[in-house]
Amino acid sequence: MVDPVLWIEHRRGGDGELIGWMAPDGEGFVVVDLLGRARSDVVDWLTAEEMLDEIGLSFLADPFELRLPDGRWLQVRIAELSPEGIRVTRDDWGASDVQDREFKLPFPMPKELRPRAD
Repeated sequence: MVDPVLWIEHRRGGDGELIGWMAPDGEGFVVVDLLGRARSDVVDWLTAEEMLDEIGLSFLADPFELRLPDGRWLQVRIAELSPEGIRVTRDDWGASDVQDREFKLPFPMPKELRPRAD
């Protein structure tokens, strides 16, 4: 995929919230969500915008899993993200005795982070 520096921002109508990018690819664009994941094949500009509007931000509220160095999977939530990095927090229901509550990850989303499988 094209270098993220060349991605074109797409913002939500109304409030201007960034909801993803369109990565130029040949004569079209690949839809890229806020985690840096390609979410389409090559499509035209209008289709890319419509897809990003449909994807929106709601997926960020879903639980994710982070693979720890020992191979275990830990349930986490997305706390913050940008092209500079992704910050996730342990989904610990507010427990005060939890160690390693926050994890900083690179962007785009690394393979160690995945949506939780139900």
